Amino acid sequence: MKAPDFWRDDAKASLMPALLTPVSWLYRVIDQMNRGFQTTKQVSIPVICVGNVVAGGAGKTPVAIAIAKFFLSRGLKPHFLSRGYGGRLRGPIRVVLDVHTYANVGDEPLLLAETAPVWVSRDRGKGAEAAEAAGADLLIMDDGFQNPGLQKDLSLLVIDGDYGIGNGRLLPAGPLREPIDNALARAQAVVQVGGAADSLAALGIKQDLPLFKTHLVPDPKAKVITADRVVAFAGIGRPEKFYDSLRRSGCELIESFSFADHHVYTADELMKMVEAATSQDAALVTTRKDYVRLSSEAKMMVAVFDIELNVEAPDAFQQFLLSIIPKAP
Repeated sequence: MKAPDFWRDDAKASLMPALLTPVSWLYRVIDQMNRGFQTTKQVSIPVICVGNVVAGGAGKTPVAIAIAKFFLSRGLKPHFLSRGYGGRLRGPIRVVLDVHTYANVGDEPLLLAETAPVWVSRDRGKGAEAAEAAGADLLIMDDGFQNPGLQKDLSLLVIDGDYGIGNGRLLPAGPLREPIDNALARAQAVVQVGGAADSLAALGIKQDLPLFKTHLVPDPKAKVITADRVVAFAGIGRPEKFYDSLRRSGCELIESFSFADHHVYTADELMKMVEAATSQDAALVTTRKDYVRLSSEAKMMVAVFDIELNVEAPDAFQQFLLSIIPKAP
C-alpha cells in the first residue's frame, strides 16, 4: 500500500486519524492475540533482527546489508532470513539469483542475495533451522521485529530520521505497527537513518538505548548516473527519500512518478515514463529495489541509482555488534 498523507505528523487538519482510532484499537487487540498464540523457536547460532515500528520503508535493508558485510569481513558466514513479502513461495527456500524472480521470493530478498545467502520462509523458525543446517554461523533477519516466532539475540530498531513515527498512531489511523514504547522496550539499540542529529528528540521519541546515526549515500562502486536531467520513479515506502537523494547527488529532477511499495509495473506504465523522459531529454532512473521488479526489456531503458549505508561512528557500531554477539570471532 501507499502511505496516506494523514499518517504524517504534520497532517494536523485531517479528521481521518480520529475516525480510524477505534479500528486501531481493534488492530491492537488482534495483534496481541496473534502473538500470544505463537511459540518461540531458538537456534544455536546468533540471530540479529533488523526491524522497524512503522509500516513502509525506514531503511532496514541497507542496514541489514551493512551488518552482513561487516561480519563477512570478519570471516563469518552470515545468512539473511526474510518473509519474502510479495513472493508466492512459502519456503523455507534459499534464494538463487539466476532462478528466482520477485514473483517467487519478493524484491528485498533479491537485493540481499547479492551480498550473502538468503532464506525465504513464512515460518521464521523453520527458515532459521534451514540456514543453520546449510552452514550459516550468523542469521540476520530483515524485518520480523514484531514476530515472536524466533528468539533474537539482538534487535535493532531502524527509524527514518526525517519521517520518524508519523502521527504516532497505530494502524490504520497512523503508521505504527505497535506503540513506540513497546518497540523500544524490546530493542537493544536504535539505528537512525537520515535526518538531523537531534531528529528523534525533536520528533518526540524518547529512548535511553544506544543510538547509531546513519545516512544513505550514493554507492561509490556502482555505475554513476552521468545525466544531469532525470525523470525518476519509485514504488517504495517513501519515494520522497529517493528523490531527495537524487537531488543531493547533483541530478536535476524534472519529473517523478510514485507508486505503492512493492508495486508491479505494467508495460503501459513503463512506456508512459519512458516517453516522459525521452520528451524532456532526461534519463529514466529508479531504485535497485524497483529495478528487480522490471522485465528484461524494461531494464534496458532504465538506469539504477544505487545507495549504501554510511555509519557516522562505524567503529562504535561494529564494536557494539561484536559485544552483543559473543560467538563472533
